[in-house]
Amino acid sequence: MGPDPAVAAVRLEVRRVLADLPAGSMVLAACSGGADSLALAGALAFEAPRAGLHAGGITIDHGLQDGSGARADAVVRTLADLGLDPAGSIAVTVDGEGGMEAAARNARYAALDGAADRLGAAAVLLGHTRDDQAETVLLGLARGSGTRSLSGMPTSLRRPSARGEVLYLRPLLELDRATMRRACLAMGLEPWDDPHNDDPAYTRVRVRHEALPVLEATIGPGVAKALARTARMLREDADALDDLAARAYEELRSVEDGHGLALRVDGLERLHRAVRTRVLRMAAVKAGSPPGTLAAVHVDAMDRLVTAWHGQRHVDLPGGLRAFRRYGRLLFGPV
Repeated sequence: MGPDPAVAAVRLEVRRVLADLPAGSMVLAACSGGADSLALAGALAFEAPRAGLHAGGITIDHGLQDGSGARADAVVRTLADLGLDPAGSIAVTVDGEGGMEAAARNARYAALDGAADRLGAAAVLLGHTRDDQAETVLLGLARGSGTRSLSGMPTSLRRPSARGEVLYLRPLLELDRATMRRACLAMGLEPWDDPHNDDPAYTRVRVRHEALPVLEATIGPGVAKALARTARMLREDADALDDLAARAYEELRSVEDGHGLALRVDGLERLHRAVRTRVLRMAAVKAGSPPGTLAAVHVDAMDRLVTAWHGQRHVDLPGGLRAFRRYGRLLFGPV
């Protein structure tokens, strides 16, 4: 008799992403001890040897709760019992701008980047599920931040690191949280429920426990699945638009003496707005404007320098930059 259907589903998704990794390489599971990442770790421990890969597990101790060190030690023991080697924990300090959620995420990724570098890992697996994806789409919709934000979390991403870059993979985006819990139960794994995941002080928690249930009750079942499917389609659209924008940027950019980066206005005018605004954002970022603070209001103002120019002088951008129009060029330079 085969494994429980939930276990089989998780293993299948993990098997698919492992198939593209180099034989003999190390793969790490990032595991908080919750049901999603614990099911992921169990599936990785089973599938990696069969794919000719080495598998390890890492848990991050954010230090945000009493007893977090002991909790991290318990997760490490579970990872080791699964056969993951190495299995370890990394303590981080959570501080910085953007609120605790953002600071914790930044600290977590920095620690995982470092662990992947030290261990020479070909990839780090993350346990985000279809429900996480649906929440991300709703949060993006509330921010009104465009197609890229509504496309949710990618199935893979590369982050620059001290030794090059780290590949992160999300194999579970087509599976829901209920499947993860059933898989843990079937594998004899006891997940830990982080109390932060039930704290309504966090916007994502309110989306999870209030907004999505209301949508399910009002519209009907399957909202999370539909949102995740929408994210996948929007990601394909956003990727295509970004590719067009990258090509247009290379065709239109030039270097102006004393002013750094410039774009030809006549070429910008001929672009569809969806592509043009991406080119403008790309140019501003390459000129040094921080992408995290470069907002739609800045991009719209730059677009007016191209399409509705009436002699306005410049647009101030985050990072001590400004965009201004001169002699048929849109220039980006310091204030």
